[in-house]
Amino acid sequence: MKSFAEERQNRVLAELRDHGRVEVTELAAQLSVSEDTVRRDLKRLAEAGYLQKTHGGAVALDAAHLPWSTRADVRTAAKSAIGKTAASLITPGQSLFLDAGSTVLSVARQLTARPLTIMTNSLDIAALFTADDTITLSLTGGDWNPDSRHLTGPTALHTITTRRADWAVLGACATHPQAGITSTTPQDAQLKTQMSHSALRTMVVADRTKQNTIAPHLVLSPTEVDVLVTDDEHAATQWQEIGVEVLLTATAN
Repeated sequence: MKSFAEERQNRVLAELRDHGRVEVTELAAQLSVSEDTVRRDLKRLAEAGYLQKTHGGAVALDAAHLPWSTRADVRTAAKSAIGKTAASLITPGQSLFLDAGSTVLSVARQLTARPLTIMTNSLDIAALFTADDTITLSLTGGDWNPDSRHLTGPTALHTITTRRADWAVLGACATHPQAGITSTTPQDAQLKTQMSHSALRTMVVADRTKQNTIAPHLVLSPTEVDVLVTDDEHAATQWQEIGVEVLLTATAN
């Protein structure tokens, strides 16, 4: 027989599956328990790897469908470690496509090589370099998506087709060593694919929550990935076995 704690925690997980995030005050009211009890449940579930605690609540670790403001708070230490490792591969004088996403934003924040030429469809990434005269910065243009805070659509896609770069640095909604890199929307998939095809090399940055998962829209086949940067040791081995260069970071939050 399940304990009351197990039943509560299962209900919390059900709320996360349905809504992507939960709030302590709302859960306390729904479950007829104190907020301290809910916080203890969230702590245990976070330790078990089911969720990421946030101020006042928690979010599901499978965060591809969440708004940008929520995704940006998920596994920040892991993303920072991945970003630092990925940024170390970039050398002075190179040109980059930087995809829109919270992990790629972590890469952008830790780029130390100068000068660089950067094209991005992310206003958050572009804002990092507006006062840096050692960066030649371009935006793709296109239609503004307020939920994911990036530019998309035919204009963005056309712009990318006319440019070339040394690296495409891409985030991922899902990665799988057989299915490849996949995305939750066709528009996002098209932009990522074109960035990769317009670059000499493609680097995918994805933490363990994205590994061995599949989204509906294909971005790249497994063999089209040149470098994968992740904190998932098991996934690292799987990708190395198919010939992809993998950089493994320390596991964090």
